[in-house]
This record gives sequence, C-alpha cells and structure tokens, in this order.
Amino acid sequence: MWGTRSRVPAQDPTFTISNSICYSWDLGQTGWTQSTLEHINQCKYDVHLLPGDLSYADYQQHLWDSFGALVQPLASTRPWMVTEGNHEKESILFFKSGFQAYNARWKMPYEESGSTSNLYYSFEVAGVHIIMLGSYTDYDDNSDQYAWLKDDLTRVDRERTPWLIVLSHVPWYNSNSAHQGEGKSMMAAMESLLYAAGVDIFIAGHVHAYERTTRVHNGGFDPCGLMHITIGDGGNREGLAQRFYNPKPEWSVFREASFGHGELKIVNSTHAFWSWHRNDDDESVKSDEVWINSLASIGCAR
Repeated sequence: MWGTRSRVPAQDPTFTISNSICYSWDLGQTGWTQSTLEHINQCKYDVHLLPGDLSYADYQQHLWDSFGALVQPLASTRPWMVTEGNHEKESILFFKSGFQAYNARWKMPYEESGSTSNLYYSFEVAGVHIIMLGSYTDYDDNSDQYAWLKDDLTRVDRERTPWLIVLSHVPWYNSNSAHQGEGKSMMAAMESLLYAAGVDIFIAGHVHAYERTTRVHNGGFDPCGLMHITIGDGGNREGLAQRFYNPKPEWSVFREASFGHGELKIVNSTHAFWSWHRNDDDESVKSDEVWINSLASIGCAR
C-alpha cells in the first residue's frame, strides 16, 4: 500500500482509467442526508453506489416518493447503482413478499449479468468489475445467488477489468457492537470464493459508522485478502453507532462514528486512492485516506 498523497504512482502507459466512484449507505431522509448529498455533488464521480437502506420508507409508501424527489437532482445526472438493505424488505407475513416497492422503483440491470434476481447482479465501469450481493436473499452454497456468484467470478477478465470490488449491505468484519455477527453466515458461505478470485475491496453498510480494515482473510491479516470498508453513515434517522469494541482488533485500521461518504479514484490498472469524508459541522472533512494496490498487480488474482 501507498502511504501518502506525495507518493502518487506513475500512470500505467498501457492502461489508463479515468473513473471515480462515490459511496454512501443507509442514506435516509434527514438533515445529515442532505449534507451528505451536497458533499457528494461536489465530487467529480462517474457512478454512485448505494447498497441498501435507501429511503427508510418502512411500509410508508409516500416516503419512497419523497426520497425520489430528494435524490433526483443527483440520480438524474449520473448512474446510481443500488442493492437491498433490511429497510427495503417491507414484507407482510401471509400477505406480501418482501422488496416489492424496492424492485418496482429501483430496477437494476441484473438480467444482463445472468442473475435471476434484482437483489444481486454485477456490472463494469471503466476497468472495474463490480458485484452487488444481496444480504437478504439466500446465499448458502445451495442457493441461486451462490451459483450465480461463482459463475460470475469465473467470467471476470482481469486484463479488461483489473479491479474487482464487491458490495453488500451487511459487513463481514465489524468491530462495532451494532449488528455484531450478522454477516458471519454469509461470510462463511462466500469468503473463500471472493478470496480465490482475488477480490480487491469489500464495501458494506448497515452499521452506522465508518471502519476500514487491513487486507484480511479467515479472521487475520493476509496480503492477498480483501480490504473491508464499512460506510453505513449516509445520514439516516436512527443515528450513529458509537460503541466500538476495545481493544481494537488487529485487522481494524481506522474507525469513527460520524456521518459522511466515501470516494474511490481508480488511477490506473494497479493503483487506486480511497478517501472517507465525514460531515462534521456540515463540512466535508477528509478523515481517512489510503493508496491501494490491486491484487492482480501483485500476483494474488487469477
């Protein structure tokens, strides 16, 4: 990894990517949400990723409409790619299956990636293969999602898309007391698949705080493991998750309970720059940043 902005790597002369990705999770419709959107609007990004807990409508359908009006100025100018969170379920036992409003209002290009469900899919953006997983649909090794993920990973061409990023709502590595352990079963089912494929970064939300790990696999440091980023701090009505476990696990590098958003700049086929911006005093303050080497460039990917 690269440590400071002064050590920017030279551009790869054979593979140049001009691509910036903005991230926010657990967005909701609060004053903090508005502040986060204003800061995202200042970012020169190509695509916005929001995997889960969009409107916090929770069965109140008019809140889907107000959320659409809130994000329309941004979502109408650049692609917004989403997947489901727990607040999108909206299921009523014996009467209505979940995700009906979400699937009707936020249809993603799942069929194009061979998926049979709007709850998980993949797509490509200028050198990056992005996989959006579904935390709230079946994911064990007998599930359709598992079979689809396994097939999708085999079709990734690291010459065309040297970066491989996975997003899901529930984090797998989490040192916050909030939602502790909720991602363990999904991680047990799928971590080995992502590790074998050389996935570079796993980004999640759900926990209303920010956390970044070192490269990790099977609970410990691994130079070929995934970097995990939790960024469930878009501005929801439920507030921040402020109780982190102490002492901090060895795999946890940086953590803070503040609202904010993340930005990933894909510089070239070998290097990317990640930064997280918190919303203190309604200002966008860059609080964490790191240069990332792609696993494909260091021989960890197929």
